[in-house]
Amino acid sequence: MPRLSTKVAIVTGASRGIGEAIARKLAADGAKVVVNFANSGELAEKVASEIRYAGGQAVATQADLSDPAQIPELFEIARLAYLRLDILVNNAGVAELNTPLEQITVAHYTRQFDLNVRGLLLATKLAAAAMGDDGGRIINITSGITRSPGPGSSVYAATKASVEMLTKCLAKELGPRQITVNAVAPGVTETDMLRAAMSPKATEGLVQMTPLGRLGRPEDIADVVAFIASDEARWITGEIIGATGGL
Repeated sequence: MPRLSTKVAIVTGASRGIGEAIARKLAADGAKVVVNFANSGELAEKVASEIRYAGGQAVATQADLSDPAQIPELFEIARLAYLRLDILVNNAGVAELNTPLEQITVAHYTRQFDLNVRGLLLATKLAAAAMGDDGGRIINITSGITRSPGPGSSVYAATKASVEMLTKCLAKELGPRQITVNAVAPGVTETDMLRAAMSPKATEGLVQMTPLGRLGRPEDIADVVAFIASDEARWITGEIIGATGGL
């Protein structure tokens, strides 16, 4: 029997990249999945329909988590579709790198903190309220940048450092309800976000610093998330788990 066959999961930012891989993996492990998207509706519906074609259960749902007013609708759709919630993967995020201090603006700061931190926090609040007596899993996607920040990444790195501290604090707060809270910190992973944020030369330099000698793939991260979502990870909470290829 698939290890997540009785579970319902919401994956934010799941229309492509790491979020898409996570949604597909959780569905392959038996979970019913809500595939969240902000703008890429066609891509999200493609993910959901392919999950269904493969024998799984999935719905695609729009909600821009940078807008607090849209977040409750995401959880209402999950409730109407599947009646319960067991897993929340906070994957939606935005990265604006290569922005030196003198170029930082209020808009640059707000775009990243509104989604990466506030959206994650409000989604977690609603997820915790929706989870029942059996507890649940909250899994935050952070970044290896918190261990090795570079010039021009100060605001983005600060959002991910905030996510890691929220992970640790909420693990203690929600533990008595048997809700575990963990984070996965990917290294350099082949996604649209990476291609937009880093030049090929800079990316190749990081590959050369990675002991396993390649970029990460979204599936590498999804497998770690699926483990944390499973019962095998019941004794793990408050942890920041690196998935970096040794970078």
